[in-house]
Amino acid sequence: MGLLPELLDGAGGNSDAPDLSMAQEPANLNLFMVCHALKNAALSSLPAGYSLGLCRPEDLAFWKGMHFDDAGSAAENRPYMDAYFERVYAPHGNAFYERCLLAREPEGAIVGSCFAWPAYGRVSTIHWFKVLKGYEGRGIGRGLLSAVMQGIPSEDYPVCLHTQPESYRAIKLYSDFGFCLMSDACIGRRQNDLEAGLAYLQKHMPGEAFEGLCFAPAPRELLAAAAAAAHDEF
Repeated sequence: MGLLPELLDGAGGNSDAPDLSMAQEPANLNLFMVCHALKNAALSSLPAGYSLGLCRPEDLAFWKGMHFDDAGSAAENRPYMDAYFERVYAPHGNAFYERCLLAREPEGAIVGSCFAWPAYGRVSTIHWFKVLKGYEGRGIGRGLLSAVMQGIPSEDYPVCLHTQPESYRAIKLYSDFGFCLMSDACIGRRQNDLEAGLAYLQKHMPGEAFEGLCFAPAPRELLAAAAAAAHDEF
């Protein structure tokens, strides 16, 4: 673990920094994180009046769309979400509904999603962490992630996740919980865009938060499972 000076030196606002061109928009970049031990100081409860509950079959259509910030994007990505659900979750019966946690506002509307999933049948991963735009900054995400992380037995660590640089607020939150950015060049078939991602993060994260990022190699079990799998599962 620890900082990677050779990457950080190239991630600032200088001529050597990676160029985030249209072909490298942050939404198209991959970052991977791993947590070997939960930092209990990061834990928090949901704000007063908000509640947690499992996703129900009648919530599924909304759940598939809530991860996109406008109706157009949700509709455009619906075929992907349908295919992902059928490929990753449907073969396991009701396991999705037994794991997927939803945060609800006092009136009952769904405002957040997050759950732990055994990717490839053997790697603990965080799936589909999302708080709706209008509800960000209220502590809902921290309370939701706290509930999920506390529910993962210690023997199931490390916990891994996939994210993008544009989710820099979530990356700060993950870092608070003990997640470090993976340093490997590839995770399965996906390139780990760490250098370009760091350039974006340094431009958008508060300095103290950026300097607090840590790095670690990917768990061997993750690398083996992702390399052997026909499809990505986190």
